[in-house]
Amino acid sequence: MKRICVDMDEVIADTLSEHLRRYNAAFDEAVTVDELAGKGLWEVAPTDRQAHLRAILDAEDFFEDLPLMPDAQPVLKELRARFEIFIASQAMMVPNSLGPKYRWLQRHFPFIPPTHYVFCGHKSILRAEYLIDDLPRNLERFEGRGLLYTAPHNLLATGFTRVNNWLEVASYFADMHNE
Repeated sequence: MKRICVDMDEVIADTLSEHLRRYNAAFDEAVTVDELAGKGLWEVAPTDRQAHLRAILDAEDFFEDLPLMPDAQPVLKELRARFEIFIASQAMMVPNSLGPKYRWLQRHFPFIPPTHYVFCGHKSILRAEYLIDDLPRNLERFEGRGLLYTAPHNLLATGFTRVNNWLEVASYFADMHNE
């Protein structure tokens, strides 16, 4: 059975909306997703706010209740019938996220067993045929076929097979069969 590794943040979990919400509340700002086209929040926020941006991510509750990306659940449930699905997150970048990410996955994706969660620091270790990720650098290091999941920060990235939402992911895999 072929494997698909799926990134968590900005692919199945909408971390950006929560990061923006907390940032805007802390600084009485109104930064929108549209203002981030081609950039990350880190590139838009003034230098003196970078430590606070990091503190938001390090908060114990940040990753606990993130919104789901639309259609991620039903599409992954359907794909699981034909592929081995792993959730691969660079959780080591934010060590406080391990427990909350685990609980979030249990709550929202109970059909993916914990043995299929990969909390890592570098995605080049992954062995799979496919990786769905929002970070071009992860796809560049991946040995299988990468699908770039569209997010504001990667809008200018080229040279990747791009999927804009989970319905496009479903369409991409619609005609594939297990070998």
